[in-house]
Amino acid sequence: MSATVIKQASPKKVQTDKARNDYNAFKEFKGKIYTGMQVGRSHKWNYDKGIWQERKATPDQWDITYSVTKRRAGKAPEGSGVPVGTGYHWFILSHQFVHKLNANDYSTAMTGIKLKIAHKRADKDKWNISEAAKRKLLIKLLKEFIISLEKEPEKTEVIPLNFTFQSKVYKGRAVPMLTTCANGICQDLDITLNDQHFGIIRCTKNGWRMTNIKPQQLVNTIGEQIALWYE
Repeated sequence: MSATVIKQASPKKVQTDKARNDYNAFKEFKGKIYTGMQVGRSHKWNYDKGIWQERKATPDQWDITYSVTKRRAGKAPEGSGVPVGTGYHWFILSHQFVHKLNANDYSTAMTGIKLKIAHKRADKDKWNISEAAKRKLLIKLLKEFIISLEKEPEKTEVIPLNFTFQSKVYKGRAVPMLTTCANGICQDLDITLNDQHFGIIRCTKNGWRMTNIKPQQLVNTIGEQIALWYE
């Protein structure tokens, strides 16, 4: 009688299967069932040299187009994410802050949200909803957005920052991350100081936190400026 050989899955395959199952698993957020990346997690991307074109349409309005390839900063877990060929249709609402540096150069920073309008599966030629349904959904989302801004004006309040730390003067702004605002206070804000982008500051149960910004005393000083604004 020969012994039965039981093959064990390699750790790499187990990790790949787990990533795929976690991504495709049904999840719930405020009563809505969804799949894909879990709410609260984040991506970081590097954008290639892109082409931004704009045309002035009215004294205060411009038509814009932007085309570029974005590349993941790091690597996606093997087996996670959607298949190659998948498409998404987003609608972006954003602050754009521009500062002229010289005759031909401007610094540019954007903070806002993007709304999912539709998606196209890799094995399909059409979007999951029609153009009429896209338009109806966009109008619905924009109406909800307007109502939220009327109820929570702090979402669009850009907080001026002006302080001295270790004998250096800092001037800039804190721009609320719209989805983190509630009860008159925003928990996450995008920080720019002295025309340098510092990243997002977060108010946590353990105090103010920023990634890759040191010393912590500087982070605390920025947080104190924000807290004073909301008092």
